[in-house]
Amino acid sequence: MTDETAQPPYGNDPDQPEADDALAAALRESAELKDKVLRTLAEMENLRRRTEREVGDARTYGIASFARDVLGIADNMQRALDAARQELGGSADPGVKTLLEGVELTERELLKALERNGVKKFDPQGEKFDPNLHQAMYEVPDASVPSGTVMQVIQPGYMIGERILRPALVAVSKGGAKAPAGETLQNPESAD
Repeated sequence: MTDETAQPPYGNDPDQPEADDALAAALRESAELKDKVLRTLAEMENLRRRTEREVGDARTYGIASFARDVLGIADNMQRALDAARQELGGSADPGVKTLLEGVELTERELLKALERNGVKKFDPQGEKFDPNLHQAMYEVPDASVPSGTVMQVIQPGYMIGERILRPALVAVSKGGAKAPAGETLQNPESAD
């Protein structure tokens, strides 16, 4: 005995529009879910890239505070060496010369250690003044050198990666002709 009232779910009956509506709703929901999944995947990929960039920046620039502290030590070592050379000239006894050589070696090793960690020293002597890299301390009147040229480096600058860790403290020329854009001059002290 068969039940004539039982119909196949998608047969030719008056309830067919309801089935079509249910199918359309299921297709819409499927498209919405697919869109959400694609958006989530794109968002996760962007998050992965951003995290990689932040981790790279942390590796490169994470030692900036420590490096700034160490730069003071390097500066003091250089000042001590300069003062000792000036005071002693070439008349130091062998023991003092050995001590100076040891301090020079220590300073070189310190600078090498900084370089291995992405900190590079720059000396802008003879370059055109750049306020992004240099801090002008005073002006030197000199008509023989183009205006805006770094005449003296009071304290060298340091970069970490592509960023300035510490700008170079410099004296800038005043009174000469304007320096052509992008030109680097020879060291005026060594030109004699």
